[in-house]
Amino acid sequence: MIATLVAILLYLVLPERLLVAPRFVLPALEVLLLVPLIAVNPRRLTRQTRVSRFLSLTLVALIGASNLTALGLLIHALVSTEVKDGGQLLVAALQVWATDIIVFGLAFWELDRGGPVVRTQAPRGELPLADFRFSQDENDDAVEEVADGASRSCDWVPVLADYLYVSVTNSTAFSPTDTMPLSTRAKVLMSIESIAALLTSLLVIARAVSVLH
Repeated sequence: MIATLVAILLYLVLPERLLVAPRFVLPALEVLLLVPLIAVNPRRLTRQTRVSRFLSLTLVALIGASNLTALGLLIHALVSTEVKDGGQLLVAALQVWATDIIVFGLAFWELDRGGPVVRTQAPRGELPLADFRFSQDENDDAVEEVADGASRSCDWVPVLADYLYVSVTNSTAFSPTDTMPLSTRAKVLMSIESIAALLTSLLVIARAVSVLH
């Protein structure tokens, strides 16, 4: 919920020319999607229905699509018009980049091994195929103090912070680091995030800094 609200707030403070629709339309729709998800699981993620699963994936997709569109509008503004306010441009690029990290972290969290509810409530043997291979998944034969925290030893499962870390490293290194994508959809999502981060870093931020100078 906090991660989603942060992404919504980052969208709300974008410059007017980067907005997909009137400023409060998409945030209001995203909040409407978030409310029933909180109602289903007000404290901990222990229940999942087809409707809640659909709403959660729709919410992530909506935030992601609006942010990628904002990135496209930002690049278009750079290429087609003369930019005079480099400071505003730099801040907008950082907002888009930060939102990218959040939304792809949420996407990884929602999709991997059936989603957060399935990962914590279903027995390990009944989990769907993994989309990511974390280092904990292969540490069971390491030294004792490392092996004790492995998936096989302590039934470790990744949480949102782990997927946000994957998103951060993918958006800064433009490639997987210690967590490898296994499924096609994971590779596609990581590719999209890497390309978006690369465009933001090389084109948008570089142009903004040059305008500042």
